[in-house]
Amino acid sequence: MKTIYSFLYEWHHFTRSPFKYIALILFILAGVYGLHNGSMLYNNQQIEINRIHSQVEEEQSKYLDFYKNNEKGPADRPWVDMTTPFWAMWNAYTFKFKTPSPLMVYNVGQAEQFGFYKRVTFLSSPYDADMVEEIANPERLQSGLLDFSFAILFLAPLLLLIFLYNIKGAETDYGIFTLILVQNQNARTWVWSRIAFYFCVTWATIFILMIYGTFLTPVFEYSSAGFWKLLLWVSMYLVFWTVLFGIVLSMGSSTIGNTLKMTALWLAFVFVIPGAVHQWVSATYPANLMTELIDAQRDERDELYSLPDSVFQAKLNTKLPGILKTVVFKDSTKSKRAMNQSASALTNDLTKNGIIAIEQNHKDKNQLIESSYWFNPITYFQNKLNRITKTHFDDYHLYRQQIQNLIDYQIELMVMDIWNDKTIDQNGYLNYIKLLNDYKSPQSK
Repeated sequence: MKTIYSFLYEWHHFTRSPFKYIALILFILAGVYGLHNGSMLYNNQQIEINRIHSQVEEEQSKYLDFYKNNEKGPADRPWVDMTTPFWAMWNAYTFKFKTPSPLMVYNVGQAEQFGFYKRVTFLSSPYDADMVEEIANPERLQSGLLDFSFAILFLAPLLLLIFLYNIKGAETDYGIFTLILVQNQNARTWVWSRIAFYFCVTWATIFILMIYGTFLTPVFEYSSAGFWKLLLWVSMYLVFWTVLFGIVLSMGSSTIGNTLKMTALWLAFVFVIPGAVHQWVSATYPANLMTELIDAQRDERDELYSLPDSVFQAKLNTKLPGILKTVVFKDSTKSKRAMNQSASALTNDLTKNGIIAIEQNHKDKNQLIESSYWFNPITYFQNKLNRITKTHFDDYHLYRQQIQNLIDYQIELMVMDIWNDKTIDQNGYLNYIKLLNDYKSPQSK
């Protein structure tokens, strides 16, 4: 009963505090703005994926016409022979997508920093120029795309601070705190019940905003469990700040002192500590210039091409021992051309070896960041939200692995058909397309 009375008292106090309900209105506006930014990115990615699907169908239809017209390829490119596995595979026009999650409406994460589609050929790599590299958080803020998680992580604690700053302190300043103690007997219960009221107001506001987000993207249709999991972690984050501020208010004795302490905590946890950790990680692991990959794609590839044919063939046989049983391997008149068209099997290995150091650097950097979670809660909660909304660095790492696996599969399929002297007709071309589109990499099973 006392709790209900305290809530009614605080509601009366809240409605007579323009500063507080204006802050709530501004928070709602920021939340709505963030939700629309997240939904805009989600919709734009969906539109782009649909556009690429249409483009793929047009390109594949164009090459199918060559088979229907008994032509080997475009008249202006006489070297293109669609009856060979090399050119049929090259023009299969295959893309690998990272389908955006509807939960992106709540948290953009790293979705705007990495590529979400990639044309995959046997000469591709997961670190080609069209796959965007990671952008640091300050650069992200400069881009102007503030999402709903920004409102939660940065502005919700500030809203709580505005709600709570004068609890107990104002009564102490006006000299009426002793009278309140006589009426309530337990000062701590009185303080925490008032704090609980504002926690409920903030939580309810966030919940309503999240419900609004379900109208912007099909959240419940595809990710209903993710919605409730996200709400749980947002609630835990709100509890963290409520308890932190509540301890300050319980121990404090003046409005100015409590406000300064809570502001200092907000600045420390939201800006100072994450910024210090960012500088620490950047100094320990500077931006990777990908020199290993550049060397593999330039110098080591040149060395590979300059090898004697016998050495090159031996490496190819070791890579794909099935070549030894093919008809072309036994025909010296055809093996030279087959060897040249199979070079991607070896250059792909060079690229993968160059990527190892890059991936290890990312792994070490992420482990260092994770080691700071115990004193860097903002980053911890941010990464939790990223994982739930499928916008975490690891989600894009998995996407790159899927691209690499598709490249490996494409190369093996093409090379074995080359050495088996397979002629590709219309059905063979369509089979390539089906096999590549249906392929599921080990990481995605």
